[in-house]
Amino acid sequence: MLRFLSTRLWNGLLVMIGVTFVSFLLFNYIGDPVSNLLGDTVTLAQKEEMRHSLGLDKPLLLRFGDYVWRAVHGEFGISYRNLEPVGQLLAARIPATLELSLCAAVLALGVGVPMGVYAGIRRNSWLAQTMQVASLVGVSIPSFLTGIILILIFSVELDWLPAFGRGDVVHIGSWTTGLLTTSGLKSLVMPSITLALFQLTLFMRLVRSEMMEVLRTDYIKFARARGIVDRSIHFKHALKNTLIPVITVAGLQLGSLIAFSIITETVFQWPGLGLLIIQAITFGDIPVISAYLMLVALLFVLINAIVDLLYFRVDPRVRLA
Repeated sequence: MLRFLSTRLWNGLLVMIGVTFVSFLLFNYIGDPVSNLLGDTVTLAQKEEMRHSLGLDKPLLLRFGDYVWRAVHGEFGISYRNLEPVGQLLAARIPATLELSLCAAVLALGVGVPMGVYAGIRRNSWLAQTMQVASLVGVSIPSFLTGIILILIFSVELDWLPAFGRGDVVHIGSWTTGLLTTSGLKSLVMPSITLALFQLTLFMRLVRSEMMEVLRTDYIKFARARGIVDRSIHFKHALKNTLIPVITVAGLQLGSLIAFSIITETVFQWPGLGLLIIQAITFGDIPVISAYLMLVALLFVLINAIVDLLYFRVDPRVRLA
């Protein structure tokens, strides 16, 4: 177990070093940080003074070491657009994105997996066939169109849900959440559905195909021959083996929900990391883009580590190896 964990941690560390170096090059060699911070109206002496204060006159390796040290302590420089520390901007936006992404993940898994199990067990029923057609529609429609349709129906026509924003939030220390207010919950409904729809249909189709494949195996036939009831066969034997590939896809899709919620947050003007990075790219805010790149890499490394641990728990072949 310790050897397994140490290998995964070492691989994750190598990934983070590589991403940090790319982020460092992006921060230092795309645009001029001094000109972006001071503008073009200052004197050359003032620019040199700012360059010295930022440490841009040091050798490359020393600058990279300083950059890593500051990144470990949550310091990513000053935003060109907001003129605020990048770490503070990210910390203020992370709760909104995590709240939206986790709600979307719970919705996708909580609905998609049971639908896939049913469609795999009762694959010839009319309901399973309807689910198949609905999953094709869900996979085909782009998320921005889903969001616009939901806004048109539930905000413009019915006036049930707010069209944009996060609603009222509650501050719990430095964390903010909209799950404890009525307007916050209403504001979360449409973005969560929009973000979860593609993953929901993906999980449904994956679980259905894996369930059908597992139900054809010899040990399932042997279990039926022994007289084991169908409920036990489906949920104790078949579903457990079906979940192994689902864990992998779920881990990657959860990382994608967090990292690539840009379109959904833009459509609903959700004040999270996705909207922040769109504004940073439009303005050319390199410190924010670099910090976002490192944050996304860290999230994927952590999620992959959790997926590996779940593999270790679910699949006995990994433990034996």
